[in-house]
Amino acid sequence: MSLVKYKSKRNFSETTEPEAGKSVQGKHVFVVQRHHATQLHYDFRLEIDGVLKSWAIPKGPSLNPGDKRLAMQVEDHPYDYKDFQGTIPQGNYGAGTVYIWDKGTFELIHPGNKTFDKEALQEIKDGDLKVILKGRKLKGEFALVHMKGRGENAWLLIKHKDKYATDEYNSEDYTPQRVKDAGIRYKAAEKKVAAKGGKH
Repeated sequence: MSLVKYKSKRNFSETTEPEAGKSVQGKHVFVVQRHHATQLHYDFRLEIDGVLKSWAIPKGPSLNPGDKRLAMQVEDHPYDYKDFQGTIPQGNYGAGTVYIWDKGTFELIHPGNKTFDKEALQEIKDGDLKVILKGRKLKGEFALVHMKGRGENAWLLIKHKDKYATDEYNSEDYTPQRVKDAGIRYKAAEKKVAAKGGKH
């Protein structure tokens, strides 16, 4: 899959975000990164066909089946992005703090007769991707469903009713306070620098 769009948005002489990376055969990883940028959101990434298919979730993922979380599909990210956390400098795309909120492996609920990647890509094309997450925080069955009539990038992330489901869930409750504080400090410093018309 092409990473042209991803690379075109970034200046790798300034940001430590990875440029590439090769997936490990037989393993399919997922990662959720809490991204305190202009707007706080969570980036949900699934390794498919050698890259990380990515969705930005404004309210964060939930284990409550009643929470249908908006998930906006964004450009593919390189495989090595699964390990990235830290600070994206001011003036760069996505400037802010990134924290690996959860990570693990995933499977398809319906493997089908095709290879893993082909089946997953077909489900995405059909607008209905169903996976089993095996993370530290996110566990069990989830569905990514495309929202018809809302544009090609608008999806919903929905938890299935299983033994891991819960009645209430807030991603921020499972984020360390030090991570929250770091994001707040960064944004405050960014505002001060922006007011002076300079850069960090």
